[in-house]
Amino acid sequence: MLEWANLKLTSVLTDITGVSGRAILQQLLDGVQDKAALADLAKGRLRTKRAALEQALEGQLSAHHCFLLRQHLAQLDFLDGQIAALTTQIVLQLEQVAAPVAEGTTPVNPERREPTTAAAVRPLPGPAAVRLLDTIPGVGREVAEVVVAEIGTDMGRFKNAAALTKWAKLAPGNDESAGKRRSGRTGRGSRWLRGALVQAAHAAARTKNTYWSTLYRRLVGRLGVRRTIIAIARRLLVVIYEMLASGEAYRELGAGYYDERHKQQVVRRLQRRMEGLGYKVTLEPQTVAA
Repeated sequence: MLEWANLKLTSVLTDITGVSGRAILQQLLDGVQDKAALADLAKGRLRTKRAALEQALEGQLSAHHCFLLRQHLAQLDFLDGQIAALTTQIVLQLEQVAAPVAEGTTPVNPERREPTTAAAVRPLPGPAAVRLLDTIPGVGREVAEVVVAEIGTDMGRFKNAAALTKWAKLAPGNDESAGKRRSGRTGRGSRWLRGALVQAAHAAARTKNTYWSTLYRRLVGRLGVRRTIIAIARRLLVVIYEMLASGEAYRELGAGYYDERHKQQVVRRLQRRMEGLGYKVTLEPQTVAA
């Protein structure tokens, strides 16, 4: 509708319904036509684009445009109100989940292989579980709420993390005949849980200098994007199980985890690659200053 009125706000503002955008739109509806005054409503880094904002406000809103704009903004306000009401209800429901857990926890390693005994730790209360899971890269508050709603906080109902990933249909399928594997499809589990974890996997893969972004780069060339995202979602669910089962905090391993773990293999691979390009490679450890 703004484009019809020749208002090019979307070319300058990333979110026209944000703080700056709503302030400008409200002033337009109030009849303000001074472009410099409207551009001066920009907040934060957007203030450096005030000249571009003035150019974007060269259009004119007719009475018909104003009517439509008020309808759109009223609809957005109504939806924001519904989201706020639902969020409040979710928090109330989460407060009824499980009992407090004992204090004193240690971080969870995403690569930990030994099983966790879920029965040894009392389940976390719902809000505490959400706050704990929110610390995992890619897992925001909304995703954490979906996870807690779908699997609860009592991991004693699952034998181990593998049982949970199997229940969630995130473990690879085992369609094998005569020693030949025909399919690795995961099957269909809870679409809400799977959808939330896939969303979190995409977000985790885009984080900078983290274990998850490195894991994505290691797998995507071999598995492709879709299967890699499912693999990350499965690993996230394993970490979630470990954290809820033990009450432990998340510990980020860092982007260099695999290089440090397989340091010699990395060195030999890079050395062979350089030699294959026709160079003579001499390795010498770097001297670290005292």
